[in-house]
Amino acid sequence: MRAFFSYVRLERYVVPVLILAGWEAFSRSGALPPALLPAPSAVVWAWADWVFNTDGNTQSYAGRWIFDAAASAARVAAGFAIATLIGVAVGVAIGWSRFIEVTIEPTLQMLRPIPPVSWIPLAIIWFGIADKPAIFLVFLGAFFPILLNTIHGVKTCDRNLIRAGAMVGGGQRQLLWYIVMPAALPSIFAGLRIAIGSAWMLTVTAEMVAVKSGVGYVLWDAYYFLRYDIVIAAMASIGLLGFLSDLAIRLVMARALRWQRGTTLQGEG
Repeated sequence: MRAFFSYVRLERYVVPVLILAGWEAFSRSGALPPALLPAPSAVVWAWADWVFNTDGNTQSYAGRWIFDAAASAARVAAGFAIATLIGVAVGVAIGWSRFIEVTIEPTLQMLRPIPPVSWIPLAIIWFGIADKPAIFLVFLGAFFPILLNTIHGVKTCDRNLIRAGAMVGGGQRQLLWYIVMPAALPSIFAGLRIAIGSAWMLTVTAEMVAVKSGVGYVLWDAYYFLRYDIVIAAMASIGLLGFLSDLAIRLVMARALRWQRGTTLQGEG
């Protein structure tokens, strides 16, 4: 709860409020047609109808936000969970074993530069038009940040601690579980926070081409009907869902890394 209440500080909202005020003033100045750049108040109105079906101005989208958000969140959760399990396991193995590092890492480093969106054609061919290609793309987007941060965390573990553990009779499994993993947790959580952002970006991309539901699908569908207020509301929804996902990881991290309360050099964040 400490991480949650840390966000309830007024200075965090100064910049967003100034941006929204400037956007509202520019939209109402007539420099651009309102249809091309809806004012924040118009976006909020459309978003409210999308969420609560207030007056039906968003037509077929009215009252369906929770279903669209849930569809996207389920894909992100599935792909992110798979990426976390495989990324942490492979990252620990590569960071711990020289043999596994030499055997596996070159192949992974060759795959890593390939943009996840370039896998879309193959994902559709392999999995069809449904949730599976979206989950596959989310996995690709989240896997490498988790993998690389886990490798970094394991490799930078203090060798003196490992030697001390070995001197008192610790076996390989005990050294990994009680020394290496706790030391690597800060890097692993850093990778998870980067990965959740990538996961949301990839699921929206996948929903634009591979599925017929979710926030990304609404964004692309609204674009075809020139409903830019809904397009912006969908973008804001993605930002909100990504923020909440990151906040959930921060809450878990705050409990797992209690010895790292201070998040900045000047004190607690």
